Amino acid sequence: MEQRTDDVTDGKRDLAPSGAPSDPPPFTVGHDDRPRERREPARRPPPSEELLELLHDVLRAVRRDATERLGHDITPGQLRLLRTLDRLGRPQRLGELAAVLDVAPRSVTSKVDHAEADGWIRRVPDPRDRRATLVELTEEGHDLLETVSAQRHEGVRARLEVLDADEQRTLLELLRRVALAPDDAVAPPPPSPAPNSSFGGDSPA
Repeated sequence: MEQRTDDVTDGKRDLAPSGAPSDPPPFTVGHDDRPRERREPARRPPPSEELLELLHDVLRAVRRDATERLGHDITPGQLRLLRTLDRLGRPQRLGELAAVLDVAPRSVTSKVDHAEADGWIRRVPDPRDRRATLVELTEEGHDLLETVSAQRHEGVRARLEVLDADEQRTLLELLRRVALAPDDAVAPPPPSPAPNSSFGGDSPA
């Protein structure tokens, strides 16, 4: 009997019944199915970088804790203004404050306005020039700084209590060694000489 050529492919008879679905196409990797590259584990920062990050995190947490305990709506910039006035120890002109704080005079004026409205500082005439104005801390401002300082110490004490007494002594001793390292031990290395750009390394004639 004559064999039908449409039932034969590559010399093999197609055994699939009529109307049956054909074999699925070979599997291809689509755009969303491409194998993902293995991600490298997170790089551990060098000790110097990690120390800076940890110190920053601790100080930020202490400031946040103190602000929450204090309950005053005072910004870090305002606190810095009050602490600067307290450290300078005498009334200051706005221009002098701006120079010490390294900010624009307009920024100092805004902070002084808010602090004066809250009763923490006051404006007084400059005895050397009646046309000029000085700013100084009020008693309420001094009290606020003392309260903030006490709250910060309380926050630090609470965080230190996660360590036992021996661990606290070890931590403080290591920090003292880092903070009090002699200058010659932490001085940067001298700069390396610039490479000679002349051919063959010889100095120009």
